[in-house]
Order: sequence, then structure tokens, then C-alpha cells
Amino acid sequence: MWKGGSVGKDDWWRSGALRQLIVEVAVELAVLFGVCLLISGVVIRSSVGLAARFGIMDCPGGHKQHAASTPFVGGFGLIAVLIGAALLGDPIFSEIPFLPLAAILVGSVTIFLTGLADDIWHLSFKPRLAIQALVALSMVFLGGVELDSLGELLPGLHITLGWLGVPLTIFATIGLINAVNMIDGVDGLSGSVSMVSLALIALVAYAGNAGGYVIFIVALMGGVGGFLYYNLRYPGNRRARVFLGDNGSMLLGFLFAWLLIALSQGSHAAMTPVTALWLFALPLMDTVGVMLRRIWLGKSPFRPDRHHLHHLFIRAGFRVCDVVLVATVMQIVLGLVGVGGLLLDVPEYLMFGLFLAVFAVYFLLILRPWRLVPGLCRLNRSLGLPSVHIRGIFVGSLRKEQWPEMLRLIAAELGTAYAYQFNVYQLGESTLDGRNVYCVVHIPAEGNDFLIGKIRRDAMRIRRRLSRQQGLAVRLFVCRDIENELLGAEPVASRDGSRSADRRGVRRTLIYPAEHGQKLVHGDDASFELSVPPACR
Repeated sequence: MWKGGSVGKDDWWRSGALRQLIVEVAVELAVLFGVCLLISGVVIRSSVGLAARFGIMDCPGGHKQHAASTPFVGGFGLIAVLIGAALLGDPIFSEIPFLPLAAILVGSVTIFLTGLADDIWHLSFKPRLAIQALVALSMVFLGGVELDSLGELLPGLHITLGWLGVPLTIFATIGLINAVNMIDGVDGLSGSVSMVSLALIALVAYAGNAGGYVIFIVALMGGVGGFLYYNLRYPGNRRARVFLGDNGSMLLGFLFAWLLIALSQGSHAAMTPVTALWLFALPLMDTVGVMLRRIWLGKSPFRPDRHHLHHLFIRAGFRVCDVVLVATVMQIVLGLVGVGGLLLDVPEYLMFGLFLAVFAVYFLLILRPWRLVPGLCRLNRSLGLPSVHIRGIFVGSLRKEQWPEMLRLIAAELGTAYAYQFNVYQLGESTLDGRNVYCVVHIPAEGNDFLIGKIRRDAMRIRRRLSRQQGLAVRLFVCRDIENELLGAEPVASRDGSRSADRRGVRRTLIYPAEHGQKLVHGDDASFELSVPPACR
């Protein structure tokens, strides 16, 4: 197994030995990742059947956004990977001394069981914090991992902690444990951000000749990858089948605390303490920012709410998959800033000042979410992303004789990929050119990110087909929040083809409904089935 480090690279490269070594190392790490991914996936899949029996389920309600009960078994895959890797012993962790390795395993099992108990019995925050503190103490006294320096946070001033090292280690460990827990708010988010952070930590560990930790991190990445297979949204998996749960989020947070502290302290540190902040920047800023906001508003910092960054993105119309993508990119950028500062030997105090500046901007933004959300809405549109509020397609400014042809065209474009409802309305008011008919294609797409994307593509294709017909308006039908609508009226078409939000009292008549589903269309000139359009609330 690869031991890390580099010797005589210039001579080796000319002889081809270095290239061969790189290939061998890459193959070994890829095999390790694949094996751990398989272990994690199999264990999680096997644990799903036990979740309902023992009450390890996350039920919808309150501040939670999911609509179905989901097993809390993501941590089972992670703990299985750790135990399995430890059983292999020397081949995997030969560079990590026995006592620190034992401390990692004991702490991991303890924090996993604590999180599992919380998932089942909903423990108070006091026993959770107490056990997290005890685990942090075991990390200090058994594992020898302790914060003893904060680095050069001021020019010419290297801050050492002395006796403050132990309490600050406990504080930092508890903070990191809960940071992963707090960012675990939408499908795939915590796993994706953790994957990025782990990859960047592995890069820094490799550059710092900490080969043993690189192997440990790759094994952990495999465990996270097995979890993401069930938690991430992708074609064929419209929602998460398992959640990380407190058993997984607390375990992952504890491992992050161990890695970041161990690799940033001591004479053989692979990174500076400031670099560690950047490698975990997004979860850290989100957690600290939200808790400071709660304190600012006179609330308990431990009281859950829906003001985390991912909640604001969802409120602004981002799909869950787009939230995960944006957050992952943000963590990549922030992490690369930290890695770049480390490799370029930028003074620690400058990197720390930059981190504080970024956090200050972030905090000011989330402090007033009613101002941030409209900006995120504009960002969503500027990026060309489909809105999570899309519920169909609107075609306006039709003449009455045009709608049968319009029905045939839309039916041909949409095909049989999904069910939809086609409603034709005639406005009671007259227009000079007779364009007082509009069509709405209602599609039940709530919670289906990929169907929403397909609806957007279909709408753009229909718009291109009708681009030669003057006066027609084709756009996405977006579900409007009833809180923003005094009378909750449906959209109507104005003379220029645009929706008028204020014309709620206009009389309109449903002149034709049709339903498409199971490859059947109900509704024709002889008889049709009247159905109520899906409520957009």
C-alpha cells in the first residue's frame, strides 16, 4: 500500500518511474474507494429494512420539507466502512499509530450510537452536547489531537493556546459536529459538500506528505459515495431514499473535526489552521451565520428554522438538484481559495482577514432574507435554471378557432412522457383582434426536479414551433404563492399576451378540458370529462 511522500521526483520522471508510481497509487486509491463505496451501499441497503421496525425514520412535518417518511440509515454505511477498514489493520492505516486509531474508532462508534439514539428517541440537546464533549476529550487525551495553535492571525503574532487548547478543541469539535447536521437540509447537500471538502483535505494531506491520512480520507469518501447513491437526486431517483440522520451527520462531523485538527497542528502539520477554515467554509459559515441571526433576533440559537442558505435557495425557486450544484460549486471555490493561499504561501493573517470578510458579507445577506430571496430569484433566471414552482405551460392570446390546432400541436410535442391536463379558457371581455382565448397545460411536477426540467425544455420547443405566429404568448405556468395573492386567482391573458396579476375579477369560461395519462386522452367534441385543474398553492 502507498505510503505517501515524494523522493527524487526529477530523476524518477525522466526514467518513467514516477509516472508508474502515480498510476499505481491512483489504481490503489480507486480500488479502495470502490470497495468502500460498495460496503457502504450494501450496508445502507440492508439497514433500510430495519429502520421501520426500530423507528429509525424521519417523518415529515414542522420545518422539514420532505413529504414521505424516510429511513435514517446513512450513518450505517460510514461506520461500516470505518470498522471494515480498521479490521484490515496494517495494510490501510499503517502510518497511523495504534492509540490514535483506536481513539478514532471508539469516538466514532460512541458518536454514531448517540446520533442513532437521538434519531429514535429525540434526545434533548444537553445529553447530546455532553457526549460530544466527552468524545472530544477522548480525541485529546487518547488520540493526541488537540488545538495548540491558531497560527499567525495577526502580523508577527503567532497565537498559541496553552491551557486553552483543550476547551477550544472541545468547542471546535462540537461546532463541526453540528455544522454537518445543520447543512443536512435537502437531498444530497451534506454528502456532496462533504465529498468536496474531503477531496480538498486529501489534496492538502498529500502535499504535506501525510499519505496515511490520504488513504483514510479516500476510504471515508467511498463511504460518503455509497450514501449519496441513495440520497442524491438523479434521473431515476426523484427523491432521497435514505437520510444521513443524526447518526451519520454527527459521525461525519466528528471525523471532519479529527482530520482538520490533526492535519493543522504540530510540527508536521500539512496545513495552517486558517486553511482548515476554508476547507470547511460553507457548512461553517452557514452554521455560525444562522445561529448569530437567531441570537440577533432574540431567539435560541438551537431552535430550528428555515433560514439556512439552502432553504433560501428553495424559497427563491431553485430546484433541489440546482441547490446542491450551486452549494457544491461554492464549496469548491472557497476550498480552492484556501488551498491556493496555502500553496502560494500567502500570510495567514491575510487569509484569515479574507475569510472574515467573506463571512461578514454572507451574514449580512442572510440577516435579511426578504431582501436576499428576490436577488436569488433573479440569479435563478439569469442562470437559465428552471424554477421549482413550474407547474405547466401557458399559451395566451389565441383566437377561438385556433385552440383545436393548438391542442394537437401541444399533444404532439409533449408525447406520452408524462400525464398532463389541458384546459382552454375564454375571457368574457372582448378584444379588437378576437384574441380572448388562452390555454393552460397543468402538469403534476411538484418535487420532481427532472420533470420540471423536461417541462421547461418542452415549453421552449413549443415556443420555437409557434414563433412564426404573431401575437401568441408561450411561457411557463408558474405556481404562485397564495400568500402573495389576495384572491388566489388563476393567470389570465392580457391583450399583449402577458399575464396580468391584478385582473382577478375578469370573467372566464372553461370551454374545453382534456386529460392525458396512461397514454389516453379524455375529451373530444362529442363528450369530455370535466376535471378540476391541480391547485397551485
